[in-house]
Amino acid sequence: MAEAHQAVAFQFTVTSEGINLQFRREVLKHIYLSGVTSWRKRVIQFKNGILTGVYPASPSSWLFMVIAIMSSMYARVDPSMGMIDSIKKVLPVSEYLTVQSQMVLSAILFATGLWLSLILLMRYTLKSLLSYHGWIFEPHGKMSTSTRLWMRLVKMFSGRRPLLYSFQAALPRLPVPNIDDTICRYLESVRPLLDDDQYKQMETLAYEFKKDQAPKLQKYLQLKSWWSNNYVSDWWEEYIYMRSRGPIMVNSNFYIMDLLYVFPTHRQAARAGNVVHAILQYRRKLERGEHAPMRALGVVPMCSYQYERMFNTTRIPGIETDTVQHLRNRKHLVVYHKGCFFKVWLYYGGRHLLPSELEQQFQYILNNSSEPQPGELKLAALTAGNRVPWAKARQKYFSDGVNKASLNAIETAAFFLTLDDEEHGYDPERPGSMDLYAKSLLHGKCYDRWFDKSFTLVVYKNGKIGVNIEHSWADAPIVGHMLEDVLATDYFRLGYTEEGHCKGDINKGLAFPTRLQWDIPKPCQDIIEGSYRIAKDLADDVDFHGYVFEEFGKGQIKKSKTSPDAFIQLALQLAHFRDKGEFCLTYESSMTRMFREGRTETVRSCTIESTAFVRAMVDETCTKEKRLALFRIAADKHQNMYRLAMTGDGIDRHLFCLYIVSKLVDVESPFLKQVLSEPWHLSTSQTPQQQLNLVDIQKFPKYVGAGGGFGPVADDGYGVSYIIIGENLITFHISSKFSCPETDSHRFGQNIRQAMLDIRALFDQKQKTN
Repeated sequence: MAEAHQAVAFQFTVTSEGINLQFRREVLKHIYLSGVTSWRKRVIQFKNGILTGVYPASPSSWLFMVIAIMSSMYARVDPSMGMIDSIKKVLPVSEYLTVQSQMVLSAILFATGLWLSLILLMRYTLKSLLSYHGWIFEPHGKMSTSTRLWMRLVKMFSGRRPLLYSFQAALPRLPVPNIDDTICRYLESVRPLLDDDQYKQMETLAYEFKKDQAPKLQKYLQLKSWWSNNYVSDWWEEYIYMRSRGPIMVNSNFYIMDLLYVFPTHRQAARAGNVVHAILQYRRKLERGEHAPMRALGVVPMCSYQYERMFNTTRIPGIETDTVQHLRNRKHLVVYHKGCFFKVWLYYGGRHLLPSELEQQFQYILNNSSEPQPGELKLAALTAGNRVPWAKARQKYFSDGVNKASLNAIETAAFFLTLDDEEHGYDPERPGSMDLYAKSLLHGKCYDRWFDKSFTLVVYKNGKIGVNIEHSWADAPIVGHMLEDVLATDYFRLGYTEEGHCKGDINKGLAFPTRLQWDIPKPCQDIIEGSYRIAKDLADDVDFHGYVFEEFGKGQIKKSKTSPDAFIQLALQLAHFRDKGEFCLTYESSMTRMFREGRTETVRSCTIESTAFVRAMVDETCTKEKRLALFRIAADKHQNMYRLAMTGDGIDRHLFCLYIVSKLVDVESPFLKQVLSEPWHLSTSQTPQQQLNLVDIQKFPKYVGAGGGFGPVADDGYGVSYIIIGENLITFHISSKFSCPETDSHRFGQNIRQAMLDIRALFDQKQKTN
């Protein structure tokens, strides 16, 4: 729309009397307001850059320091112990710089240097304090005197009203674990999965590696940890995500759902209008750094680095490796509906479009009856198939002309929006509704989501929404944080009229969305069709089952003095053993965001202790007392492993980076090769609730999220995501593949349900005995 305004802002004609200029004041007014908004945004970003740069101090503290030094000088007290005089001698004397001016300038320079030194001291002190992690290993509900003192010091050095990125410079770097500890923990993690001969062979490989190759590789890794902000994250992004040449749909992208029970409106355009406006409000606060940083215990800050690439970000395909393109200040959105792409401007006169104005734009697209251009319908299937054909097609067919302009509009858009022509959502009266909802968000029709965008917002015909997220730029809690904020804004701040429309008046002065134009030749259409077939086969093979576990929740689990996550992970181990009759290597993701640019670490949930508990549960001769005792031991073990992973002492990221170093220095390691080739037959993740203050679930029990999920990691394994909602609800998202005869997502879901009930029965029996 801004481009259209500029095009018609003025007209000129050449006549015999000269040039006749014709201006449209209304259009020029909006152009002027847009410019003012852009400059205001730059000023705010500059101001926030200063505030973040000097945190935990404030710019006003500099003035206080200068005044204090100047006052002491006039009182004939030299707090600098001669340093001001030394600075004064360096300064030249001239008609512009008198002796008195020299003294003032010297005092200001000294005060500034002292102020900067104090900032560095405070920041270093805070970093040292944040490097202490003893608090996380203390028993729940009990806090030592030393930890209480530590918390007070952290609060004191954390300053007041921090911005989103205020703590970044004070966060400690992720430490490189000790080689001996990593190998010892690794061998312990695989012991329950190997027989005696296999374990002895692995033990031999591990000790040979520790003796011969590990010292050299570890030195390179330590050097990288001193030089970079995080020794893992850049390699993790490049080698796990960017260099993967297979489809990112299902294999990498994940999804997050709408609220479970609430339908605020059945008008698709209205829901899209409110949600997009709420996202724009969130983006504005994000650009200004106004979101409060996440803090564990309300004290320990989490890294906010991943938020930077939430908007205007696209994964660009390459022949050997992809890249992440991140831009700033893009003011449009690309919308897909029934095979057609539309460009929608999000600003009008220097402000966001209002919800009613956005509804008007989206309703225009819904009412548009034009047919897709040749090749346009399934164009997005290129982002769903293998990466190399997409990269080659992009270079050959989208490097100039209308194709380049239209693709650029998509890749530079704030995000991607699909106005879906299907109806989805969770319906307790309709079995399988959550399964179809999940599959639609995960892959859709394989051509109606732009899987390369940082996220695709999907708005269904019945008003339900969901998000499909590209994984390389961030992890689930980042997008989950945004969606929590957006849903709360949508339901409790914006609202809808009685007829289900967005609140506000219609603006007849808005320009209509514009169709993106394509000129896709037949060879390119064949490539699109090939990518679609690969994606369709992959999508059709996904066996998904989602269900809401309502029998009990976090409240009952906490009464047993057990971590809810440990409880669920042990239930998953029991369910898997009942499902397949064996144990498997299990992946549970934990976060390392207490460190700068931290992302995730792996908790290996299948342990010697958990297998002992599971065997006791399937042994009919075992007493409930013994089962309960083994459960306690296994749960404590799991909690300790989770804490180790969070505090930088995990196994897998360390071994992964050692493997990368071995490849870079051309060292062959049979041990590392074996470790990195082991498949994760059970991959699990918890979607955390992060902003519990946004909605009072006790007051609004229906306003609960459904969480999200991901596709199966192994062809013969399960992917399980779960979210613990409030005190009485847990939602599970289970994925596997139809092509594997050994797996069945629905069957595994039933096994999880039964395992949860069986473990709770141990505590029920204990309570009755007491």
